Amino acid sequence: MITFFEDADAVTKNNKMEPLCTIMGRSDFCEMKGDIRIDGNSFTVFIVSSETDILAAKNTSWRIRPYARKGDQTAMDRVREWTVKLVAGGSYIPECSLNHSVPGILFSAGGYSGNHFHAFTDIIVPLFSTARPYNGEVQFLITNGWSGWIAKFRTILKALSRYQLMNIDNIKDIHCFGSMTVGLKRESYKELGIDPSKSPYSIKDFRQFLRSSYNLKKTRAIKIMDGTKRRPRLLIISRKRSRAFTNVGDIVTLAKKLGYRVVVAEPDADLSGFSQIINSCDVVMGVHGAGLTNIVFLPENAVFIQVIPFGGAEWLSRTFFEEPAKAMNIRYLDYKIRVEESTLLQQYPADHVVLRDPSAIGKQGWLAFRSIYFQKQNVTIDVNRFRPTLVKALELLHQ
Repeated sequence: MITFFEDADAVTKNNKMEPLCTIMGRSDFCEMKGDIRIDGNSFTVFIVSSETDILAAKNTSWRIRPYARKGDQTAMDRVREWTVKLVAGGSYIPECSLNHSVPGILFSAGGYSGNHFHAFTDIIVPLFSTARPYNGEVQFLITNGWSGWIAKFRTILKALSRYQLMNIDNIKDIHCFGSMTVGLKRESYKELGIDPSKSPYSIKDFRQFLRSSYNLKKTRAIKIMDGTKRRPRLLIISRKRSRAFTNVGDIVTLAKKLGYRVVVAEPDADLSGFSQIINSCDVVMGVHGAGLTNIVFLPENAVFIQVIPFGGAEWLSRTFFEEPAKAMNIRYLDYKIRVEESTLLQQYPADHVVLRDPSAIGKQGWLAFRSIYFQKQNVTIDVNRFRPTLVKALELLHQ
């Protein structure tokens, strides 16, 4: 039997389960039980059924791209398509090479998985929602898998499944299951989020899972008491290629004068190491970018300062990081730089449309906008103007 869910409700008709293939938030996913055979060579999931069930079914074949960013064509074009197919017992069916005693989950590491933010919002968070109910007794099958991604998230994958990850693409063996989910459950269109009204979990549960998986010691940010000598720890997330701080030294000097202990670090492939760094901090600041996704490792009640680059990135900044941070019980501040703090001022004449009317560039499309405001721009913080933001963060830590 195969059941496709729409808003988590199976549709029934005449007391029989009707197969549907619809969207749940930003993902298609299929849950099935019975005689299920996975052919990684043809990218097909066979469900062996009776001829009666097949004749009664409205559809006998579905196509699915098991990546949770439905609606983003560019991302989905980078995801391998799988066929889910009902077949009768008498027809040709590949014989099982290996029978698995636990359920399986098949998902893709294609799409935008090379981007740290999308790896979390499109794969890791939905994988948590889908796999957590099995308490480790589940076999992961990955399509579009690549070694760098698997190595980076190995700690999370092992915490969700007690079984070795299987790269299913082009495998000649036929793996058989009694229960299988193809695709991941992403109930909400919100980024870095879980809709608790449609899931037994919340983003706070996910953060607790991360703390446990990475053995993160700090559960709550420091609370500054009057007269105390304890100083809060500030992490400045640095970048090298674009949207980098050009005057990190000035920011560090200012922060130390205000009473912070300061750490400057750039995220890399060592997620375990960086999770320890950011979890040890009470305040984190950085320019809008994928590296800010690491706020998921912050302790409760920490303060997050997002520096918004010049050019009109407010909507992205709000959707990708401000709203998720607030749902994670992280206090949020932002600092919108002026054109005088952007290195674009050194690249274009003062009356150029890039500086005068960023919305005109935005109308040319995402690629045009990104190529200028995200890829060509660095940030020189006006420390006098920025000072009140760091002071406000200290005030929040007093509360």
